[in-house]
Amino acid sequence: MSELALRFVGAEVLGPEGLTRGPLSFADGLICESGGRDVNLAGYLVLPGLVDIHGDGFERHLAMRRGAMKDLGAGLRAAEAELAANGVTTAVMAQFFSWEGGYRGPDFASQFLEALALTAQDTVTDLRKQLRFETHMLDDYPRFEALVAKYGVEYVVFNDHVPHERLAKGLVPRRLNGMALKSRRSPETLHKLLQKMYEERGRVPEALRGLSARLRVQGVTLGSHDDRSREDCLSWRDMGVTLAEFPETLEAGEAAHGLGTGVILGAPNVVRGGSHNGNVSAVDMIAMGLCDALASDYHYPSLRRAAFFVQEAGLCDLASAWALVSSGPARLLGLKDRGTLRAGLRADLMIVEAESRRMAATIAGGRISYMSGDIAKRFIQSGS
Repeated sequence: MSELALRFVGAEVLGPEGLTRGPLSFADGLICESGGRDVNLAGYLVLPGLVDIHGDGFERHLAMRRGAMKDLGAGLRAAEAELAANGVTTAVMAQFFSWEGGYRGPDFASQFLEALALTAQDTVTDLRKQLRFETHMLDDYPRFEALVAKYGVEYVVFNDHVPHERLAKGLVPRRLNGMALKSRRSPETLHKLLQKMYEERGRVPEALRGLSARLRVQGVTLGSHDDRSREDCLSWRDMGVTLAEFPETLEAGEAAHGLGTGVILGAPNVVRGGSHNGNVSAVDMIAMGLCDALASDYHYPSLRRAAFFVQEAGLCDLASAWALVSSGPARLLGLKDRGTLRAGLRADLMIVEAESRRMAATIAGGRISYMSGDIAKRFIQSGS
C-alpha cells in the first residue's frame, strides 16, 4: 500500500510551544522536515492525534443488546469508525475480565481478544489491548494469566467491584437481579459467588502480589482503578503498579501523584463539570497539577472536548491541555513514537475547523482514517 506524502500549508499547527503557521509534512507514515504534495488548510487547526489510554465505549458496538452481536469483528470496525471520527489515533480498548459475566465475563474477554487480534491487522487506528481484572476471582488467576500471555496484552488494570460493605452487613447487594441477569446466573447463585469472594478476601493480597510480579516480568503495564486512600496507592506501588485510573478522592490523587504514579482522569468528568457519582472533580485535579492524562472512559467524543474545555477555562494553554490527551498518555504507555507533531514520529494527527472546532479529518500513521465535509475538497483539489 502506497503511503501519503503531503505538506499542509496555511493551517495553525499545534506544537509543544503552542500554535504556529509553519507547514507540516509527512511521508511514509512519519512526520518529516519537508516535502510532499501541498494541501491548503487555511482555516483549520492541525493537532496531535488523540491517545486514548482507557476507553470502553466500544461495548455499545459489541453488545447493543444481550446476545445481539455475533460478529465481534464488525462491532470493532464500527467502534474504530467512531474513534476515528473523534480524532483518536491510538485507542486502548479496556475489556473487563469480571465475575459480572456477559460481555464483561472471562469467556467474552477471550472472544474479544481473538477478534481484536484479527481486526487490528486491518484497521488504521492503532487498537491496543487492556484487560480489567477483578482481583477477587481467585479461581480464575491461572486462566487470566494465560490469556494475557496468549494475546500479548500490554496493559492490565486491577479492579474490585465486590460490594464489600453490604456483604459485611449481611445485606443483599444492590441491583442483584440485574447483575444476575447480565451474568446469566440466578440471583441466588450470584449472591453465593459474591459471598465466597468476600469471605476469601484475605487470600487476595498474596495472590495479587504473585500475579503482578509475573506480569511485570512479561513487560505488562499495571494500573489500579478507583483508588480512595493513600493506603490504596502505597499498596499498589509496592506491587509495581505505575498508573492510577480515576482516583475517587483528592487524597488518593495527591498520594498517587506524590509517589510518581501516573494519574489518569476521565474526560467525561471534565466535560460534565464533575463526576457523575460524586467523586473528586477532574477539573479541580487538573487545576492542582494532579493529572497526567485524560481518558475517554465511556464516551469517545469527550476526549477532545475536554482538552478544549481545559484551555478555554483558563486552566492552562492549549499545548498543555492537549498534552493531557496526546503526549501525556503516550508517555504513560511508554509509546515514544507518538503524541507530538515532531519530525521522525508517527504521522498521527487530527484536523478541526479553527472557528467551530468541529472534526474535519483524522490521520493515523500517515493514513486517513476519517474525513468529512469541505476539507475533502482541499485534498482532492491539491491532487488535480
